[in-house]
Amino acid sequence: MKCDLYVDGTWTASASAERIDVVDPTTEERIGDVPAGSSEDVDLAVAAARRALPSWSQTEPNVRAEFVSRLADELERRQDQITDIVVAEVGTPRRVARWAQVGLGIVDLREAVTAAENFPFEEALRNSLIVREPVGVIGCITPWNYPLHQITAKLGAALVTGCTVVVKASEVAPFTARALAEAVDAVGIPAGVFNLVHGYGPIVGEAIAVHPDIDMVSFTGSNSVGKRVLELAAGTVKRVSVELGGKSAAVLLDDLDADDFAKAVQHTVRACFMNGGQSCNAQTRMVVPRSRLAESEELAAEAVAAYIPGDPTDGDTKLGPMVTAAQRERVLGYIRTGVKEGAKLVAGSVDAPTGTGYFVEPTVFSEVDPDATIAQEEIFGPVLSIIPYDTPGHAVEIANGRIFGIAGAVWSSDPERAKSVARKLRATQIEVNGGKFNGAAPFGGFKQSGHGREGGSFGLEEFTEIKSLQL
Repeated sequence: MKCDLYVDGTWTASASAERIDVVDPTTEERIGDVPAGSSEDVDLAVAAARRALPSWSQTEPNVRAEFVSRLADELERRQDQITDIVVAEVGTPRRVARWAQVGLGIVDLREAVTAAENFPFEEALRNSLIVREPVGVIGCITPWNYPLHQITAKLGAALVTGCTVVVKASEVAPFTARALAEAVDAVGIPAGVFNLVHGYGPIVGEAIAVHPDIDMVSFTGSNSVGKRVLELAAGTVKRVSVELGGKSAAVLLDDLDADDFAKAVQHTVRACFMNGGQSCNAQTRMVVPRSRLAESEELAAEAVAAYIPGDPTDGDTKLGPMVTAAQRERVLGYIRTGVKEGAKLVAGSVDAPTGTGYFVEPTVFSEVDPDATIAQEEIFGPVLSIIPYDTPGHAVEIANGRIFGIAGAVWSSDPERAKSVARKLRATQIEVNGGKFNGAAPFGGFKQSGHGREGGSFGLEEFTEIKSLQL
């Protein structure tokens, strides 16, 4: 019997005999399977986490942080191996997978350790001692698009604050989570502090959401599933942090010279197509001055030409396949809708490339109505919509005119003007003139993109309860 679950510090067989096949999206071949876990598996994992909580929560913060630091070191030693796993189960090009998939997971853990050094676990307030204590047992439900980072962003913060965790990884890309569990085991994190259960969302995910001994659920995924998690968790009034869909806009202001405008377009294409566009913060809308629409189309088409769908194990490939056949059909459906609703197809195709693999041609639409389906709904594929605006105020209105609010960008020749516009965008992370990602900065959602934050000290706060001792 296969022992695929990691519960209470040991590899454990699932109570369920059903298995879930895992398919390589490039070759369309089965590469293995994991159990379709059961509610009984969740019960065992939660019980283990609950038993481990008293000791782990009372462990000194610096000791907990040292375990997390050692885990980051172990992942770094295994970086090439885990990169290969991500490429095989997600299809992320290897050149991107090593730093954006595995590298970012390592950054998550290191940032949690750094944040813990100065985190106010205790502080005086007049005659009170303010104590930040761990929330308790955390249920982490994570998606397939960044199968390591989406766990470690939660795990590092949860562990350094003294929480114990039960992780339900995506059944589409579960082997990266298994590799993480192997690293956890290798560094000797105490039994029960980290537990991994595989399975389908409606079974394992829902069992976590309703479980009376889970104190908090941290969920990353689609809006529809996030709403279901919130609904189920309400029955036990547990805390819930959700990071959901996105439809991020890059606003190119009208004062950019030709070189900077070209740079902004190239950057936006890259920010849209990274990981095949399968990112919640993908900049899928490029909002440009109406007078420069033709220029935008020409530059975007030129940039997209470098994104030839291909084998993600090839070091030169920039665009791999969609993760599943169903995801490919979903993306193609949106492309066909864009054409049907009258958007101008600048690059791409309504049909999939011939041959093996769940590939989609990199696609650019122009003259997109801000209210069009492709401008409003999250596609989760390599599809960019170019939307013209008439005034800077109109640009902000377009950028904010959807239910999502995770990320965005503003480009201007005047940094102060760019920051002024960025302050008006209703999203959590806004790049200003191509500002780099900061792992210590807060990440999360406005509006229907969710609530709660990950990253640095902001992530630690999510996993703590505040108590005051009146002295």
